[in-house]
Amino acid sequence: MGIDLKDFYLNTPMAQPEFLRLKLDNFPDDVIEHYDLRGKADKKGYVLTRAEKGMYGLPQAGIIAQKLLEKRLEAHGYRQSKRTPGYWKYDRRPVSFSLVVDDFGVKYAGEEHTEHLLNVLKEHYVVDTDWEGKRYCGITLDWDYHGKKVHLSMPGYCNEALQRFGHLLGKETDQPHPHTVPTYGATIQYAKGQDTSPELSPSGKLFIQQVTGVFLYYARAADPTMLVPLSAIVSPQSKPTQQTMDITRQFLDYVATHPDAILTFRASDMVLKIHSDASYLTEPKARSRAGGHFFMSNEGENSPNNGAVINVAQIIKHIMSSAAEAEISALFINSRQAIPERTLLEEMGHTQPATQVQTDNTTALGFVSKNLQPKRTKSTDMRYWWMRDRSDQKQFRYYWGSGKDIMADYWTKHFCAAHHPQFRPKILTNPEEIDALRASHGKPPHQFRANSRVC
Repeated sequence: MGIDLKDFYLNTPMAQPEFLRLKLDNFPDDVIEHYDLRGKADKKGYVLTRAEKGMYGLPQAGIIAQKLLEKRLEAHGYRQSKRTPGYWKYDRRPVSFSLVVDDFGVKYAGEEHTEHLLNVLKEHYVVDTDWEGKRYCGITLDWDYHGKKVHLSMPGYCNEALQRFGHLLGKETDQPHPHTVPTYGATIQYAKGQDTSPELSPSGKLFIQQVTGVFLYYARAADPTMLVPLSAIVSPQSKPTQQTMDITRQFLDYVATHPDAILTFRASDMVLKIHSDASYLTEPKARSRAGGHFFMSNEGENSPNNGAVINVAQIIKHIMSSAAEAEISALFINSRQAIPERTLLEEMGHTQPATQVQTDNTTALGFVSKNLQPKRTKSTDMRYWWMRDRSDQKQFRYYWGSGKDIMADYWTKHFCAAHHPQFRPKILTNPEEIDALRASHGKPPHQFRANSRVC
């Protein structure tokens, strides 16, 4: 189920008052008349106000409201994890929840236990409940209990964003980012050339920052196919150029062509599996890219794929001197990301065996599994020794898999337009399946609106 607290930031007592200097013109006329603010304003038209409780616009409103909520919950036996902030459990009841600002995503066995949580919250807050768990943090959840699936989507989010940015579909495209045409038979791989197009104005820079900010949450929540182009757009956004703007416009065409993505999770043994991959010298300034696909599956090898709990699409910060070094770096990045994932799963009661990490690079696997003894590889020493230690501790088991079976490959480079329609069905769900499920429930999904809150 879902729980939402109304006016969460308001009226939280502050340890000491704050004083705000506000322009008289910002007040409504009825407020000015009621409090006689014209008589209290200074010569420059400002009014000095005293704030003793939390209010919108106060920088620390969120943290003081959060700390007060923690104090009230802990008094009734609810404990926040010390290792996973935002995850809560009760001492003696089968109820746990994740908390994002004022949104609760609650997992429970027995409604009487959730009623206990609700009664605690209702002592201090106005509470809105969603017993069907249809929406959380702006994400629409379509539960298929018969098929043992849950579908995540954000209907209307892309259309609202495109209207905000004034972007009409220029042309339909399956390619979110331009790709580099491969030179077959080449024996040397060169780094990408420098972008020499003119630098954008401040308004153009702000536009690109807004686009990446709006769609990054959507990409994390529902459509991971957007992560690689967004990562490439974000990288030069401190000094964006006309080429950056052209890439951004193409990305918006892709969004308009493929709105309302649907990500599906299927029931499993809740065992974390990872596919790791890297691409060498595929980004500007001789950078390489790491990709990762994290999903829940069953124990044993050749486990079925599932919806991604997280996808890594990251430009490697340091310069890699070889493809093998890039693969080792990608293994390190994905393994490090897996530590908090394993910790949370253990806290949720899902005991984890050694997490299987698949790579298609035999040299990188040889370094990690101690089958190769590297020489003159100081830049990679810390990475592969860290992974060796974790493997010895039975936290990870690294193994080789064929490149065509590595799901993470999609998040390592920019592919041609023909590749994307072939890969999308492997990670996203056909909308017709969800339309049939929603029709059987007789209720339309929540539509995102411009005034909707993410959380």
